[in-house]
Amino acid sequence: MDILKQLNLKEVNSGSSTGKQWFAANDKLIESYSPVDGKLIGKVSTTTKEEYEQIIQTAQAAFKQWRLTPGPLRGEIVRQYGNALREHKAALGKLVSYEMGKSYQEGLGEVQEMIDICDFAVGLSRQLYGLTMQSERPLHRMYEQWHPLGIVGIISAFNFPVAVWAWNAMIALVCGDVCVWKGSEKTPLCSVACQQILAEVLAANDVPEGVSCVITGDYKVGEWMTNDTRVPLISATGSTRMGKIVGATVASRMGKTLLELGGNNAIIVSQDADLEITTVGAVFGAVGTAGQRCTSTRRLIVHDSVYDKVKNNLVSAYQQLKIGDPLDEKNHVGPLIDTDAVNNYLKAIERVKAEGGKMLVEGEVLKGAGYESACYVRPCIAEVKNEMAIVQHETFAPVLYLIRYNNLDEAIAMQNDVPQGLSSAIMTTNLREAELFLSSAGSDCGIANVNIGTSGAEIGGAFGGEKETGGGRESGSDAWKAYMRRQTNTINYSKEIPLAQGIKFDFS
Repeated sequence: MDILKQLNLKEVNSGSSTGKQWFAANDKLIESYSPVDGKLIGKVSTTTKEEYEQIIQTAQAAFKQWRLTPGPLRGEIVRQYGNALREHKAALGKLVSYEMGKSYQEGLGEVQEMIDICDFAVGLSRQLYGLTMQSERPLHRMYEQWHPLGIVGIISAFNFPVAVWAWNAMIALVCGDVCVWKGSEKTPLCSVACQQILAEVLAANDVPEGVSCVITGDYKVGEWMTNDTRVPLISATGSTRMGKIVGATVASRMGKTLLELGGNNAIIVSQDADLEITTVGAVFGAVGTAGQRCTSTRRLIVHDSVYDKVKNNLVSAYQQLKIGDPLDEKNHVGPLIDTDAVNNYLKAIERVKAEGGKMLVEGEVLKGAGYESACYVRPCIAEVKNEMAIVQHETFAPVLYLIRYNNLDEAIAMQNDVPQGLSSAIMTTNLREAELFLSSAGSDCGIANVNIGTSGAEIGGAFGGEKETGGGRESGSDAWKAYMRRQTNTINYSKEIPLAQGIKFDFS
């Protein structure tokens, strides 16, 4: 296939790499079928236990050298990778779209996020600041500094098969860490492609083997890392169920976790909302990536006075959605990742009806010409009550719930009354409402927006959520601190050794 040739991929690829070096492909293969047309794209061999052990040992050795490389020089490697991604943006974006199923524009956008985090990390490589503090003892200097942790294990999900790895890896690399990446077994070719592009940069700069590694396989391969005391930090993106297992496992060995888990995101639509931008923000949030973003809009909490208008606008917009091949830029919605996701979508609709919800736009599996993969579904809308069991659950599919409210306190309470706490938004032109929503009495989510939707995030801000979303933060702001260890230092440059709190300990 042309898409494989453009990225130097083979029909059968190794899924195990220590950077420039790849292990020989074995016969334990993951077959990657596109949800777009059901066709086989390529095959990737899974990592064996022996290969995993060799990768970890190589990464340990690389860390001893990489941590001593000055931060700006580490940033230079990341800068070059960002430039390489610019050269491969079209091809990699197409692979993301074809292997995962998101629209080509979203695939390009995901690669652009990789480029953006590279740019951010390059600047960060000169800004890993500590603090100087005042000592209570005379002629003493006290300060804190940050050191790299070691091996960072990255477990990423299918819905953002390349960007989330880059969010973690590019920051970790400039911090002086080395990375071992287990991508999703549903999108293995994306992982191989990213590593191969990076491998050229690493080879050109004589970077130690093991600075960036890839392992491939199912959850058992991920378990090797989560149980491995040689991996001090596990950054895992996925379901809340998975995150609870990872968190408990890593905590039991006193390791650190950075967890980005489920979302059940709501937009509150005020009586003072601009309904035009509300429609655009809500529809994209609900159907973008076929509802398979952790920040997808699941709930629309709408004021009584504008409820019917918002409902009619949404139903009209949904009737205009174009569903089909995501590589065709005229289409708005591509397929779900696989038939398991389709079954979960159908079960959610059944539960909505069983619990008393009313379907405003019916959901269905699309069949016929152009829908050969059986993964295409129609985005649907249901009128529900927030306390319904299905509404409290995150369905990773384009199912949007409409809920009424009477006053803002009630709306905020409904928004917060779910186990997840990732993204949230309010649509309002009322300054008081906006400020209340952003106050400590407002949204309890890690992300809270005004007059934009729940979906999407800029590189400069820390990304993550609260409650069952896991509490982790990636990407911008001071999220880099998760990849480093803090150290407090005191230097005595006097001729005495005064003890803290005035304690006397004299042997004379």
